Amino acid sequence: MVLNKIYNEDCLELIPKIDDGLLDMVMTSPPYNTSRDGGSLEDSSTRYLKDTFSDEKTQDEYIEWCINIFNALEPKIKPNGVIVWNVSYGSDTTGNEGNNDTMWLCIADLIRNTPFTVADRIIWKKPNSTPNPNSPNRLDRICEDVFVFCRKSELKTFHANKKVSSVRATGQKMYSTIRNFIEAPCNSEVCDINKATYSVELCNAIFKIYAPKNAVVYDPFMGTGTTAIACIENGHKYIGSEISQAQMNWAENRIKKYRGNSLWFK
Repeated sequence: MVLNKIYNEDCLELIPKIDDGLLDMVMTSPPYNTSRDGGSLEDSSTRYLKDTFSDEKTQDEYIEWCINIFNALEPKIKPNGVIVWNVSYGSDTTGNEGNNDTMWLCIADLIRNTPFTVADRIIWKKPNSTPNPNSPNRLDRICEDVFVFCRKSELKTFHANKKVSSVRATGQKMYSTIRNFIEAPCNSEVCDINKATYSVELCNAIFKIYAPKNAVVYDPFMGTGTTAIACIENGHKYIGSEISQAQMNWAENRIKKYRGNSLWFK
């Protein structure tokens, strides 16, 4: 497996090719399965275009798809590695059937049907909220969830960069405070191909908590390359999958430009 490369493949096709025990962590934001239609390549307002992902799976199909990804990833992640999974829930039930419930049911079924459990839940606060002007009771959203998964057997040992702050007379170690709240922008670079992206700043904050030095990070949904840029900034290596040729090309050009302008990267 070549590192620092984005592969134009479905993640379920690429993951079996990754060496077992290669990955320190997975950092990604998968499709949320909340769209009302698949859009078209000409419609830049559509969040997921037709060459990327059908964001209209049934609830059961979506949950099974996520379970398959987690089970495929398990042997590829080093002991005590984590999966960082940024998702959100549907704003109503007029689109995909039950999309208001899908995120919550999916998290529960990932715990039931994979070796992983939720170790922590991070609240990501964005600068601007997503409005719900057509709803008489649903709130505007300024936060999204970032779930941190570890193996159930590693709940007490999964890797985090918490420092020892003091040692009690009994020998018990006390650790530094890291709060489960991150304020970061939505996007690092405007892109009409995919407007629903997280930011390098969010990745940087999460890497600071969970990524060991010189980590190998996999993003199954690399999109426009944000995870890769954050890896370069932090001295980590990356592997990405992206089924959209257009997004992969955009990401590679973005990475090439960043490397050319970076004093750190040689």
